[in-house]
Amino acid sequence: MGNNQRPIIDYERIASQQSFRQLARKKNSFLWSITAIFLVLYMLLPILTSFTEILHQKAIGDITWVWLYSAGLFIMTWGLAHFYVARANKYDAEAKAIIAEYEGGKSK
Repeated sequence: MGNNQRPIIDYERIASQQSFRQLARKKNSFLWSITAIFLVLYMLLPILTSFTEILHQKAIGDITWVWLYSAGLFIMTWGLAHFYVARANKYDAEAKAIIAEYEGGKSK
């Protein structure tokens, strides 16, 4: 193969591999779960501050729970981002194994 030619990749064959389908299922499940957690916790802030008095109570001195909850949202966002990157690295390793599986069975 010359420098300008790329190998022909059968994407449908890769997508039909059981290992690829399992990876896609795991990844989608993880992404939907982490998205749901993020959205629920973020949407609770305006709900709890607008319709209840729970977060308006003093927690430490004159600092109310709304400030602590808001700070917790920043910490949660960084934590979820870190967790996502760690999990994405595992998914990348699995994807490489799937590519190797595909390349090992090309002649079939």
